[in-house]
Amino acid sequence: MAGLADAVRSNDVKGWLASLAPADQNYQRLSKAYLALRQQPGAATPAIPVNGEAIKPGATDPRVATIARELVILDYLDQGAAQGNLYTPGMVKAVQQMQADYGMKPDGVIGSAALAILNMSDIDRARAVAIAMERLRWLERNPPATRIDVNLAAARLTYWRDGKIADSRKVVVGEPDRETPQLGSPIFRLVANPTWTIPRSIENETAAKGAAYLKANNIARKNGWLVQQPGPKNSLGLVKLDMLNDQAIYLHDTPAKQLFAMIQRQRSHGCVRVDDALGFAEILARDEGVTDQWHEARGTGEETFVKLPKQIPVRLLYQTVLIDDAGDPIVRNDPYGWDDRVGTALGFRSGKALRVETRASDEGP
Repeated sequence: MAGLADAVRSNDVKGWLASLAPADQNYQRLSKAYLALRQQPGAATPAIPVNGEAIKPGATDPRVATIARELVILDYLDQGAAQGNLYTPGMVKAVQQMQADYGMKPDGVIGSAALAILNMSDIDRARAVAIAMERLRWLERNPPATRIDVNLAAARLTYWRDGKIADSRKVVVGEPDRETPQLGSPIFRLVANPTWTIPRSIENETAAKGAAYLKANNIARKNGWLVQQPGPKNSLGLVKLDMLNDQAIYLHDTPAKQLFAMIQRQRSHGCVRVDDALGFAEILARDEGVTDQWHEARGTGEETFVKLPKQIPVRLLYQTVLIDDAGDPIVRNDPYGWDDRVGTALGFRSGKALRVETRASDEGP
């Protein structure tokens, strides 16, 4: 606590406390938004009135415009797809997809259960913003200029190169109850044509599918483990971005490409699946000057390792508040329900986290 001691000696404790908060632009925007939300008259009132009849497809209702805005924020509806107060077929499809993700009957009728997901008061938003600010305070003030950030809540990856965003793409992360952990861990090598050693936790389940299944999926026992050999059916796909950590968490390709088209992409068993992982590996190989080695490794058709000259830091983060193109914060859903614990510690009442029901659709990591 040398900083506090120095502040006491210089009679500037207030200035020292102020210096502890992050000074980056996003934090300042969140702080400004938080103050504005808390000062709104009627801040505890839900944005969408809950009294009234359920909204059925084709109906006209004054609540529809606000509902459409929330569907856009949650990525279920494209910007500009709404038509005033008319509950259009496009909106119905968006609501049905949302209902399915949250374990509801996907009938497209906007009743109390669907409104519970879409409806946030300014107090709810302020709570989410405060939690986002708290999480930023946990991070280093000057992150590496070249790094990969994965937002688990939004299921998106951002690749920073020399302080600028070089690439951004969708990812699939752990489903609820098999959540991808928040951690920092560097990528130290690219693995072409990876094998997958099936974890003991699902080994029996895999073996029980029978010899025909194992043969069809190129799985055989090796040194006491079930191992899936390289190839297009391999659960790691055609590339693994190997990371240094004790939790067996890494980034990789996947044959289950259809998962990237989903809105709620918390559907893996814990690792991070990257959309067009081969394309992303190509970018990293180019930037790290190992393109020739990478192409040679891929051409072998066998598991081959390409060590990176310099490790690339990866941060697996959890942020339910994003900054839009206009610089304003937008509150997204809390798929793991992790905001409650932080919010309680900050003195907020329990939130309204409604967890998605995704259920991992394959046995891959």
